Parts: sequence; C-alpha cells; structure tokens
Amino acid sequence: MRPVPTPLKWLLAGLVGFAGAGVLAGAAALYVIFSGAFDASASTPHRAIVAWATHTTMIRSVRARAADITAPRAFSAAEVQAGLGSYDQHCVACHGGPGIPRAPFVSAMTPTAPYLLDAARRWSPAELYYIVHRGVKMTAMPAWGEVLSDKETWNLVAFLEALPKMSAADYARLRQAQLAAASPARPDR
Repeated sequence: MRPVPTPLKWLLAGLVGFAGAGVLAGAAALYVIFSGAFDASASTPHRAIVAWATHTTMIRSVRARAADITAPRAFSAAEVQAGLGSYDQHCVACHGGPGIPRAPFVSAMTPTAPYLLDAARRWSPAELYYIVHRGVKMTAMPAWGEVLSDKETWNLVAFLEALPKMSAADYARLRQAQLAAASPARPDR
C-alpha cells in the first residue's frame, strides 16, 4: 500500500477540521434556538454583533435585489405632494418628519425605526422603492407593496428624495396644502 502524500493529508485534515467546526457551530445554533438563550424581547437591545450582522445583511440584500429596479429619471412636484400624503398616513408615526418627532412607542421597538430625513442620501431611488415595497424582516417595517400601488410607492420615494432639502416650514406648508386639497370646500354662509 502506498503512503498518502503529505499535501493530501493536509487537505483531508483541513476538511475534517472544517466539518467539525461546522458541526460545532450548528450545535451552538441549535442550543441558542431551543434553550431560550436568545433574548427576543423588544425592550432589550441587540448585542453589537447581532445588530451589525442583521443591519449589514439587510443593506447587502436590498442592494442586490434593487439592482434590477429602474427608477424614474425625475419626480414631479405633484408626485412629491402625493408621496407626502402616503408618508403622513403610513410613515410619519414611526419615522418622524422635519419638525415632527416619532411616536413615543417607536423607542420601545428593537431596532428603532430610523429617521428618514437623509434616507435619499443613503439609498438610491430603486433601493428606497424596494424597501418600501417589500419591507424589512425583523424591523416592523411592513411591505407597503401589499397596500400601496406601484405608483403610490414611487410617489412615496419621490417624497423621500425631496425630504433632505425640506425644512420644517416647507414640510408644514406641504402638509397644510395636502389637508386643504383633501377637505371638501364649504359654501359661504
């Protein structure tokens, strides 16, 4: 019988070690899952490594899936105004707005919903569309595509694109115009 060459021994030893590490990691994961060792309460913040892993995974996932979405070249003022209506109805409670704080319950969420004042600086329009349309697991961010049409979702993205340049006074003025447009005209008495 011929002796096994040294490089092959190293390869086999590496494979056995890798498989052993995989079995050990799997056993540790099963322990955490079935023992209740992971604190799933919303009142306890994630450990730094868990927060980093979930946030990084979400960013990479959104970027990969939004790559095939084609955003409009530009948004009109009417689309921004329509997006404000959806934002006020569905988003402002969790994300706040210029001069408007988030609802108090948001601080009891883990992770807390981010302010979106600079979302358009961090995400492309296609990525914002994907996030709004599909939602984000384990964050309480719903998939608004189940409720809003594609056009309404793009209008919301139009609003998010305009938000970084919007002052609290601009936001209040747009909200007032939105309310005035939604109110039926009353005849003079």
